[in-house]
Amino acid sequence: MHWGALGLAIVVSMAGQTLLKAGAGAPDFFRQLFDWRTLLGFCLYGGSAVLYIVALRRIPMSVALPCTAVSYVAAALIGHYAFAEPLGSVHIGAIALICGGVMLLAFA
Repeated sequence: MHWGALGLAIVVSMAGQTLLKAGAGAPDFFRQLFDWRTLLGFCLYGGSAVLYIVALRRIPMSVALPCTAVSYVAAALIGHYAFAEPLGSVHIGAIALICGGVMLLAFA
């Protein structure tokens, strides 16, 4: 259950990040702040924090926090496919290193 909460916290956090990025297209900061996507992104962040707290009840922080680095991989892929951000060979190499590190910690 706790690993599931951690995984769900990461997914919900990435959904929130994506909505915050989508809301960033507003013409000014005030409109961006009150854009429905930004507001929903804030709510998802809060939900993600609650799920992370549940995960920390049984997973050591020294393992749980580095596992959230998977969100860096998701952010790069979402940025590339949803927002046409560049994803070059350096990005891909860094993603591979992150994945390797997360796997080492998760299975140690």
